[in-house]
Amino acid sequence: MTSPVSYELVDDIGVITVNSPPVNALSHTVRQGLHDAIQAAQKDASRAVLIVCAGRTFIAGADITEFGKPPREPHLPDLCNTIEASSKIVVAALHGTALGGGLEVALSCHYRCAVPDAKVGLPEVKLGLLPGAGGTQRLPRLIGAQAALDIMIGGNPIGAGQAASLGLIDHVVDGELAEAALTWCRELAERGAVRRVTSELPVESLPEGALAEYRSTLARRARGQVAPQKIVDCVEASLTRPFAEGLKTEREAFIECMQSPQSAALRHMFFAEREAAKVRGLSRDTPLRDVNKVAVIGAGTMGSGISMNFANAGMQVALLEVNDEALARGLGIIDRNYDGGVKRGKLTQEKALECRGRITGTTDYESLSDADLVIEAVFENLDLKQEIFAKLDTVCRQGAILATNTSYQDVDRIAAATQRPQDVIGLHFFSPAHIMKLLEVVRASMTADDVLATCMALAKKIRKTPVVSGVCYGFIGNRMLGHYAREAQLCVIEGATPEQVDAAMEEWGMAMGPLAVFDLAGLDVGYKARQGLPESERGDPRAFRVADALVEMNRLGQKSGAGFYRYDPETRQRASDPDVQALIEREAAQMGVEQREIDSEEIVDRLILALVNEGMNILDEGIAQRPGDIDVVYVYGYGFPAWRGGPMHYAEAVGLDHVLERVREFEQRFGSENWTPAPLLEALAGEGRTLADWAKSQLN
Repeated sequence: MTSPVSYELVDDIGVITVNSPPVNALSHTVRQGLHDAIQAAQKDASRAVLIVCAGRTFIAGADITEFGKPPREPHLPDLCNTIEASSKIVVAALHGTALGGGLEVALSCHYRCAVPDAKVGLPEVKLGLLPGAGGTQRLPRLIGAQAALDIMIGGNPIGAGQAASLGLIDHVVDGELAEAALTWCRELAERGAVRRVTSELPVESLPEGALAEYRSTLARRARGQVAPQKIVDCVEASLTRPFAEGLKTEREAFIECMQSPQSAALRHMFFAEREAAKVRGLSRDTPLRDVNKVAVIGAGTMGSGISMNFANAGMQVALLEVNDEALARGLGIIDRNYDGGVKRGKLTQEKALECRGRITGTTDYESLSDADLVIEAVFENLDLKQEIFAKLDTVCRQGAILATNTSYQDVDRIAAATQRPQDVIGLHFFSPAHIMKLLEVVRASMTADDVLATCMALAKKIRKTPVVSGVCYGFIGNRMLGHYAREAQLCVIEGATPEQVDAAMEEWGMAMGPLAVFDLAGLDVGYKARQGLPESERGDPRAFRVADALVEMNRLGQKSGAGFYRYDPETRQRASDPDVQALIEREAAQMGVEQREIDSEEIVDRLILALVNEGMNILDEGIAQRPGDIDVVYVYGYGFPAWRGGPMHYAEAVGLDHVLERVREFEQRFGSENWTPAPLLEALAGEGRTLADWAKSQLN
């Protein structure tokens, strides 16, 4: 087998080339090749050694195919130590991305150069890990503890310019990397540059109390997460202990993180996101339809945000409203969004103007005749949506994709309003649409394969994470959310305060408590959706009585200044409202509910297991392709903590037998109307099988 690493003498410079497409990942063969090449360079006439990578990137990190497998020598920490111990200067030449272990290899070199568009970073924290090959010890020595903490705990890559200003990169090269890096490496050798051993550099001290403050901030921002705090421990070791002892601290912390449930959950999410993009039964060779011009119907908050996604991706967008006044409001939303992005440093003024220039407004359906994709984003009324699609059927060209952004409605019934149901699909964006990563792609019964394939590819182009759903009320996310919301509000009626419910869920790890989320979204949204349902489909009448009463009092949430909470008009900070508690107590009395004390454990179990139980039904019905798809929906669309792996992974982690036992307990206490165990849950728990087992069986 040919090694992916080659070594040759170019005059008096030893050149090590890594060529392991697609991303030169640090597989066992790459690590072995680098080790052997460094050793060979110690024995020849080379004056310096250059490490360069073929293809589109430097070493982009670990080899994900080796995750979960026993490690093989040479281990990465040993390789990095070998590189650093070279008797000849070693230079890393960076292009593309140098991430994780790739950057740790570069840190072990004595010098680093890069092309201007290179990016570097240590993203291990996003997998519940920390740099485990000396990164926590070398990086603070090279750029200072504060900057190192920011890079490692943030987990996001930085550009070559910023890296150079920090001292992480020594030289930004012009022109073709291999040639320019070789020239610079030779210059270093000719002027007698000494080995600059990163591990021997002193660490710039931090102000007294800085680490304690950092830990305190993390306790708020990264509630319950282990890896960020362990990174702080390792950086503290770099400040207070010799390098070898710091490496020992790092190794112990790395192993602890690797073996933790949090890392297992985050690694599950890493793979689940990639699996979600694969559609069963859809050939990779399915041709795609050309999409260059997009039209969006409805210039409200959703429609405006949806328009920005496509404009940002370089496509022309026509935004349609019923009249000039409504259109002006929608375009105003877009202008404010772009202005906000510029103020926050997310994009330049020039870029904002360029993107904004791709969006035009119209009130004429005829102007949509040349659109390749039309997305309807009006409010949730089936009759209105059917009316719009019937109109689109007459004005849009043949082959145009007709999509609905509905959150709940039956996409098949919407498609039936046209003579081309094969061209109709659901594209459910999440608010704010120009920011949220998730896109539910709803495959209707008649949706053509090429329409589905095109929309999955478009999702990637507009930087969304797509998940395919079948047709049902609420699809994957909102169907499950209904059960979560039911239990949150039943807990309130039964005796828990809104503050207690939200605090319990936020402490558990949710980005926001459920009642605060309802206020943020607008209580009238759920109210209108429920009013559009037959009485038989509205569920437990106790569940939403308080929310409905608040709407009827014009307490719509943040937008009206009051909902479950009262909001400061300037800061939107929420505060408890005694009037709401009085309302809850009145409604409970009217419904004959005897209030009681409810602890946080019960709140969490009822809300999370309500998600899990309905998720089991969704899998059983084939609405979701796989358990991981549900997890992706909830982590990227609903603020579920990624470090818990999504609701289905969480159920697997705590044990399906335990979940079933708890669901049956709730069924006995609260009735079968809300707590009938899902047949799939009963079957898997009864047979001692896992969701992973079930998912594999579906492939056969």
